[in-house]
Amino acid sequence: MNSATKIGVVTVSDRASRGEYVDRGGPAVVEYLKATVTSKIELISSVIPDERGLIEATLIELSDVEKCDLIVTTGGTGPAIRDVTPEATETVCDKMMPGFGELMRQVSLTKVPTAILSRQVAGIRSSETGGTLMINLPGSPKAIAECLDAVFAAVPYCLDLIGGGFLETDPARIIAFRPKKK
Repeated sequence: MNSATKIGVVTVSDRASRGEYVDRGGPAVVEYLKATVTSKIELISSVIPDERGLIEATLIELSDVEKCDLIVTTGGTGPAIRDVTPEATETVCDKMMPGFGELMRQVSLTKVPTAILSRQVAGIRSSETGGTLMINLPGSPKAIAECLDAVFAAVPYCLDLIGGGFLETDPARIIAFRPKKK
């Protein structure tokens, strides 16, 4: 019996964490995952302020204690002084996966010239029991979908390679790439 793949969804926003702004990023990630992933998933969502130490602690908690296989963050990837999500992610990861950020920016640049200001990254935090893939996304729901569309085909196989949970996708939305077995 396959257990659920645990996925953490973290919105990083000072205003949303204080209740001054309705979080649209986290719900957009959740909606995307529910529409794209067909295997059983368990979602753990949180909204936190742009505080590097808190972002790091949240990522570690979701990875090491909650045993999330995938963590998707939204927000804190721009050039503003308080935007520190990529730095926090890099601090807690053992391996960085630069192709994710490169492709997300490339796709976003076809939509808006300011995509060059986005600093989303992805990395892996390893443990004895497997790894956690962490992906940073911008805060805009439209940009979240565009970025996930660009990279999500590689996510299930990446989780396979790091000992994470098994994800299957709806091929009408995203065809997950896994090499053919010989």
